[in-house]
Amino acid sequence: MVEKELNRHLAVAKDWMPHEYVPFSDARNFPGLFEDGEAWAKEQSPVTDIGRVALVVNLLTEDNLPSYHHEIASLFGRDGAWGTWVHRWTAEEGRHGIVMRDYLLASRAVDPDQLEQFRMAHMSEGFESDNRHSMLHSVAYVAFQELATRISHRNTGHQSGDPVCDRMLARIATDENLHMVFYRNLLKAAFELAPDLTMCAVRDVVVGFRMPGHSIPGFERAAAQMAIGGVYNLRIHHDDVLQPVLRFLKIMEIPGLGPEGAKAQEELGLFMGGLDAEASKFDERLAARRARAAARGVAPS
Repeated sequence: MVEKELNRHLAVAKDWMPHEYVPFSDARNFPGLFEDGEAWAKEQSPVTDIGRVALVVNLLTEDNLPSYHHEIASLFGRDGAWGTWVHRWTAEEGRHGIVMRDYLLASRAVDPDQLEQFRMAHMSEGFESDNRHSMLHSVAYVAFQELATRISHRNTGHQSGDPVCDRMLARIATDENLHMVFYRNLLKAAFELAPDLTMCAVRDVVVGFRMPGHSIPGFERAAAQMAIGGVYNLRIHHDDVLQPVLRFLKIMEIPGLGPEGAKAQEELGLFMGGLDAEASKFDERLAARRARAAARGVAPS
């Protein structure tokens, strides 16, 4: 099954050049070795405040690629189809980090000193998967996480205020969607082989889900800003990340489950119902916040 999905991915994935998405003609020197260096100021870029926050979170998440590679190579192995996939995935994800950093520096969208300080702090922490104890849990996690990453990139582009940024992140989002399909299809096959174990894994992952960038400096504040700014919040997580994968798997219709699988299926349904209710409360609070901001003639923050 892994070989089948690998071949499907290689057949549909399109190579692209990071430099073709970067406005290098806008670039100029920063202070340092260059006497003509110009200090950074946020007014130098059209990127919005929420776009700037989300771009930093998204890039710093991509930066931890060496740790991610170690995790999946250790779990899935380096031989056969799995090994080919692990290295191909790493190469594609590396391209995302390249184009995002080049864009941010060339367009002066973010403070380069702060970005590097954050990168050092984040990568010095490394990354350890919550699901490294189980291949099934890991496959389930990345099926949701790759889609979450796609949605975060795509919405960041929409909210960035810069068409160049929007096009770049749309290109990255296309890759992330293909990665999601690879893992989602493997997860579907796992249900056919071991429905009870897979149901328990999906339940555990959905209930305990958190993004791989949760250790980024200031992540909680940034996540709150991204939630208010419509980049990623409870409603988006429920409607655009969890539900599409669960619907594809027909998770609540899987028959023939044993006691543990049936219990996990029920608990998953209850959790999703509770999450939907929480998302509705968030929607109401956000609408009220925006109404108050509109009455004052300011943007919500």
